[in-house]
Amino acid sequence: MKQKKRITSALAVCLGTAVMFAGCGKSGADSGKDMKMLLTISKMDTFRLTLADGAKQAAAKRGIQLEVLDAEGVIEKQVDQIQKAAADGCDAIVCGAIDVDTAVELKASAPGLPIVFVNSCPKMKSLEKDVYMYVGSDDGTAGAYQAQYVLDKLASKDEINVVLIKGPTGHSATTGRTRGIKKAFAESGKKINYVFEDNAEWSTEKAQELFEVFLQTGREADCVICNNDAMALGVVEACKKAGRDPSEFLILGVDATADGCAAIQNGDMAFTVYQSGTGQGQAAVEVAAALVSGDSAKEMEGISEDGMYVWVPYEKVDSGNVGQYPK
Repeated sequence: MKQKKRITSALAVCLGTAVMFAGCGKSGADSGKDMKMLLTISKMDTFRLTLADGAKQAAAKRGIQLEVLDAEGVIEKQVDQIQKAAADGCDAIVCGAIDVDTAVELKASAPGLPIVFVNSCPKMKSLEKDVYMYVGSDDGTAGAYQAQYVLDKLASKDEINVVLIKGPTGHSATTGRTRGIKKAFAESGKKINYVFEDNAEWSTEKAQELFEVFLQTGREADCVICNNDAMALGVVEACKKAGRDPSEFLILGVDATADGCAAIQNGDMAFTVYQSGTGQGQAAVEVAAALVSGDSAKEMEGISEDGMYVWVPYEKVDSGNVGQYPK
């Protein structure tokens, strides 16, 4: 698909740009300009490209040498990337973990180095203030925003039929967003029927395949809630392929990607939630730099009371304000 081609092209640019920042090598003096960091991305896509760009912007501003690598969804590859960076003298690791259950192994791959997990949140027991921290957005809030939009738009209905297209099983964003959706619906007092629910792994193509299957069942749906924009766009494509108008359903995503926002502007999607990939990437590098310098991250904007999380806020996006996004 065209979107996939754009991602592939942008990935080449992103990883090519990483060469501008020297690979992790022996650390020099303890100044910011001598810092060397690795950003290992779980699997590059449109959103994670913006995250990597934000990290590069923050690194360039500080003069930090940053290497950006795509682990391509392979846990062993991500572990190897971290081990090599540690052996080559990197000062800190910024990690978009493929599987948050591997946090112990990832930490063991870089003993003594601060690790800032970004966008995919390990369990609390794997985090430690000013050593192993998390930067991201509160996924439960994103799911609650989606559910509330549906409840507002369908306020006259006592019963709502919901299709739910989720990200990868076990991913913190999948778990958090889905929990937020179901909690908000459960508290609404309405009868909620989950007429179809499956995982599409963040993939436009997989979501399209799943929704094509749903359309063939002939069941009714009021809304299609997706854990990200890429999957919502797959639902849009499935509708068009089947000769259905996407606006027959309320189709919702998360991320406010450029393509997602364009779909809202042309009426194919109804709603998304802006997740600042740029903000997450920038904040992750800033937190890592503070830890390398021996400073606490307690002064960071969005820091949690326990000092283990830095939250980058979500924002609601619909036809009324979509022209402001992405930003």
